[in-house]
Amino acid sequence: MDRILIAEDDRVIREELSGLLRANGYQVVCLQTDSMAPNGNEMTAPHGQTQGDRTEIPDCDLALLDIGLPGQSGYELCRRLRERSDVPVIFLTARESAEDELLGFGVGADDYIRKPYHSSVLLARIARLLKRKSSAVLSVRELTLSLTDLTVCFAGKTAELTKNETRILACLMQKELCTRSEIIEDLWNNSLYIDENTLYVNINRLREKLRGIGAQDYIRTVRGVGYRL
Repeated sequence: MDRILIAEDDRVIREELSGLLRANGYQVVCLQTDSMAPNGNEMTAPHGQTQGDRTEIPDCDLALLDIGLPGQSGYELCRRLRERSDVPVIFLTARESAEDELLGFGVGADDYIRKPYHSSVLLARIARLLKRKSSAVLSVRELTLSLTDLTVCFAGKTAELTKNETRILACLMQKELCTRSEIIEDLWNNSLYIDENTLYVNINRLREKLRGIGAQDYIRTVRGVGYRL
């Protein structure tokens, strides 16, 4: 069952969303802000608990975020999500300006829906994004890479990857042989800007993580050309 995170400080809208999503087969977790006292029908996660300056956000398969939240804006929550995951994010907000919408996409949102929303349209967009997420998995032999969760699995063990490491491994899993320039170009196309020295460091870190889950010598260097699995 897909788990959807709701960050919405208006109780009426939050309860309406929770009921709609549960009725359509989703698990719901609501991020509790200062003005959001939980009731008996909601699974809540505290908002504002931090480790250093990092807000703790519960794991989810998709996030529905309002923008104008007490304590921390939806924009900042989206930035935090994007630091650790590529789960789909939808801004659901009353803000109508093009500037707000562009800022939402700029911090990593996948969609932007204005209130009042139409239930069937919202559900269709959620389903589309979750379908896209479910297809974002690559497998080569016993190695499985999740492009959304930024994890790699081998023989039942899992390692967390950075965005750079995920894109590098995805390149290697999709081609027989990848040149250094091809990998760097792919990273640049995904707004991950590195040079050959940084690529070398990332490859070594990726190899170490693969060894940590038992995938020995999966990445091979082709001297003077690039890398292959």
